[in-house]
Amino acid sequence: MTYQISTEDGLRNRKLYLKKSRRIVVKVGSAVLTGQKGLDRQVMGNLARQLSALRHAGRDIILVSSGAVAAGRRKLDLGDRSISLKEKQAVAAVGQSNLMRTYEDIFDQFDQKVAQVLLTHDDLSHRDRYLNVRNTIFTLLDWGLIPIINENDTVSVRELRFGDNDTLGAMITNLIEADLFVCLTDVDALYTGNPLTDKNALKLSTVAKVTKEVEDMAGNVFSALGSGGMRSKILAAKMVAARGGASFIGPGRLPDTLDRLFGGEEVGTFFLPSDEKMHSRKHWIAYTLRPRGFLVLDQGACRALLKGGKSLLPIGIREVRGKFGVGAPVQCLDEENRPIAAGLVNYRSGEIEKICGLQTSQIAEVLGYKDSDEVVHRDNLVLL
Repeated sequence: MTYQISTEDGLRNRKLYLKKSRRIVVKVGSAVLTGQKGLDRQVMGNLARQLSALRHAGRDIILVSSGAVAAGRRKLDLGDRSISLKEKQAVAAVGQSNLMRTYEDIFDQFDQKVAQVLLTHDDLSHRDRYLNVRNTIFTLLDWGLIPIINENDTVSVRELRFGDNDTLGAMITNLIEADLFVCLTDVDALYTGNPLTDKNALKLSTVAKVTKEVEDMAGNVFSALGSGGMRSKILAAKMVAARGGASFIGPGRLPDTLDRLFGGEEVGTFFLPSDEKMHSRKHWIAYTLRPRGFLVLDQGACRALLKGGKSLLPIGIREVRGKFGVGAPVQCLDEENRPIAAGLVNYRSGEIEKICGLQTSQIAEVLGYKDSDEVVHRDNLVLL
């Protein structure tokens, strides 16, 4: 079964993964951290106490924290009015300093040092910078600190944004190969229906695999301040599962959610890892890189990729969409525009347009050279 309401097996699996989880990423959203008067110090204090206890028990802890924009709005008394991008970036600058100062003061009470790490999507989309971020986080962990990571809203523009901190948290989980991704939000769990309107709605305890049925349940839950909503949290759990990690979604405003979770109680919703663990580089291609273009494939090429584990050859390409260069990330679509794979191309878009539908032996004749038989080699191809 894809999901379980409440079973002994589900709770047993949960306890097993929690016991062996040594490196944990905890994401907390704006709806949890902020109240009517700005940052909620009581909630942050409860969070700091629980995270410090986990850290002092020998686990590596990374905190992905929203709240900069929400804190800046409250501090500047902007209310809920709409603000422009440049205003939002300025508000984030005010709020981020306030957020970190509050975290430092509160974590000091539990003898725990923290460090700030601000990122844009661009920092993770280049392989060398991706690895530099990884090394920095590992160094901070070796020093016994808790890195507090947030999107750099002050400089982020649309093409540099993660979209939401659920996605950022999942990316960080996979970047450092963490065992568990904990998403603390303003709802208590994932339900089969809207519990406010559906008396038959049941709370999910364990999700073995994120299917379309599970994704559709995202519409059953609503969040007050967060940018991602429940759907982004479920997709984040799916990203983490593909890399071999477990995830948890649960209530962040309760004072003891993490205590109860690691104490073995059946709180929130737990997502199990996938049986097959995706290689780090392929996961980076599939989930971190954003496609610069699209290749529409015929049925034969789709079968070759999905069933045969083959590379993508020019003969199976029907259409090229977008302009991109050699090495660019692209998505492969079937004839109904459904994504089936992601990969890195060996030719520019204009070159692929010239050779699509042709045999490999014709590439040199048409282009005047042949750098590769494959448009996308299977080593650089990930099935979606």
